[in-house]
Amino acid sequence: MAVTLKDVAEMAGVSRSAVSRTFTEGASVSKKVRLKVMEASQALGYSPNALASSLTTGRTKLIGVISDNFHNPIFLEVFDLVTKGLQDRGLRPLLVNLSGEVDPANSVRMLKQYSVDGVIVASSTLPVSFAEAFDSAGVPVVHCFGRHSETPRVNTLGINNFAAGQLAAETLLARGYEKIAFMGGPKTATSTQDRCDGFIAALQARSVSHSISYASAYSFEAGRAEMLRLIEAGPAQAYFCGDDVLSIGALSAAQSFGLSVPQDIGFLGLNDMKMAQWSNINLTTIHNPIAEVVAKSVDLVVRILANPDQPPQAVLFPGHVVERGSLRPIAC
Repeated sequence: MAVTLKDVAEMAGVSRSAVSRTFTEGASVSKKVRLKVMEASQALGYSPNALASSLTTGRTKLIGVISDNFHNPIFLEVFDLVTKGLQDRGLRPLLVNLSGEVDPANSVRMLKQYSVDGVIVASSTLPVSFAEAFDSAGVPVVHCFGRHSETPRVNTLGINNFAAGQLAAETLLARGYEKIAFMGGPKTATSTQDRCDGFIAALQARSVSHSISYASAYSFEAGRAEMLRLIEAGPAQAYFCGDDVLSIGALSAAQSFGLSVPQDIGFLGLNDMKMAQWSNINLTTIHNPIAEVVAKSVDLVVRILANPDQPPQAVLFPGHVVERGSLRPIAC
């Protein structure tokens, strides 16, 4: 039979409430009683029931972690960091895969049924309204990699996508490319829109030939399919693909046409995912400080739980170019 709180109390020679307080964060219990309880718990192999504890504290320590693009390998890195970060703070992640769903109603209803203490929306494609739906339902929320706003309704953190688009255009121009292009993810994605806007803004004052196109998703398959179409129609000299996994798909398409990278065609990604470092990919990219964004997001969740009334923050993180081998050298 499972060891109970009563068994621990009897072995330790203390009351059941003393055992309960020992395992309740912030509860008052003397060092002497705590030592007795911990020794008895270890001897009996007792672990407190988290669900039962939540009935006492009103906190489940569950944090919903929501994403809508498990096909992009970058989110394996994101989830690794998010789950470890939450667990290190004594919180438990509950992963939710939207699988293309953009209506927040079902997610809000499900996570409220699980009585989560908060939510992290980890997506660069979902609209601001998705995270705001949790706030409206009374669920503390942080939008990790969400769209920036000067007057946010919810806590929002991520790379400066507009500035990243500008940096991408300047990077391609600095290498002497005269015919450049932006190939983004889905047109409806806020990250695609902002990166494209920044890319165009950097070109407005310059007479540089450029084009804009969109892949159907942030995925290898979508990046490859769109680049195959673009090459058949007559490619640009270099592309800012708006995402590493799109860039890797585009590299594959170029190889299928026998094009040499970067001699015949150049590619610039964004995120600096681990796969971009592989020698057979060797992708020049814009570094997205994912570890810093996630760490700050987890920190904000903890702070919100301690103080739900604090005003929301909008935090932007800078990116920088990581030089590898998919663009030609800077023009002298």
